[in-house]
Amino acid sequence: MKFLDQVKIYVKAGNGGDGSPSFRREKFIEYGGPDGGDGGSGGSVILKSEQNLNTLIDYRYQQHHKAKRGENGSGQNRTGKGGEDLILKVPLGTQVFEEDNKTLIYDFTKIGEKFIAASGGRGGLGNTRFKSPTNRAPRKYTKGTLGEEFIIWLQLKTIADIGIIGLPNAGKSSLLAAITNANPKIANYQFTTLNPNLGVASYDDKEITIADIPGLVEGAHKGTGLGIQFLKHIERCKSLLHMIDVTNDDLKKSYKQIKNELKKYSPKLSKKKELVVLNKVDLIDNNEVKKIIKEFSKNTKSEVITLSTLEKRSVSQIKAKLISYAS
Repeated sequence: MKFLDQVKIYVKAGNGGDGSPSFRREKFIEYGGPDGGDGGSGGSVILKSEQNLNTLIDYRYQQHHKAKRGENGSGQNRTGKGGEDLILKVPLGTQVFEEDNKTLIYDFTKIGEKFIAASGGRGGLGNTRFKSPTNRAPRKYTKGTLGEEFIIWLQLKTIADIGIIGLPNAGKSSLLAAITNANPKIANYQFTTLNPNLGVASYDDKEITIADIPGLVEGAHKGTGLGIQFLKHIERCKSLLHMIDVTNDDLKKSYKQIKNELKKYSPKLSKKKELVVLNKVDLIDNNEVKKIIKEFSKNTKSEVITLSTLEKRSVSQIKAKLISYAS
């Protein structure tokens, strides 16, 4: 399935049905009179958050959404049938913006939330409603009102407990595959991950959601590389797992580069709780690893641990660590 995290759609609620101007006319019944029923209400367009969705791709190919119209009233005081509501399913983390794509009008943060994007029109009144002692045969009735219609933007910001960040090819996808049920693309070249991937890790009867964010490079906050479009997916994560390839020539530079991009995009990102993971330690000598950790830890306040996705013990340890960072 393709990933899409922003789309513009048109929503139109159903119009209300018209009231009826009917009069009662039956054989052998001396007195008639008004018996027109009310029109039915139009259906509304409702957005609902669903757990098993992680993309807005469905709205890329169908951008116009209209709810059903209410039926007209009829004789014998029969009210028209109301129009059926149109339910549009969206992923958890979807934000709804007005047509300017700047004014936020709703934010889905819980499963099963509903938001009425466009309200259906009210049904018109039948002539029975206007009967009075001085007006026994009213011909007055009203038409249904129009349903609301809007152009809105949907933006998806991934909701996860832990967000995995780092330079391209740092091993983020390998970690996600090792500790969760996700199956991200893994290869030995940069920008293997082109979209955020979500997975669920379980440890000691606890579950956490982990997001693998595509690799960030210098200038990402301006759109360089895969750019700014994926930085927003880090905003909702409770904590960050900053992964660094231990075989890099300059670990401090790699670390600062990512931290600077986060800070330039939003100062709040650089202040999130962070766990630094030096990955691929199986590729170098143990004594050298200890020297690297000692030197690297001098200039960071974050906790620093090592990882080899090839070792089960190492994977179990990081699972336990992430549970504490997700709380």
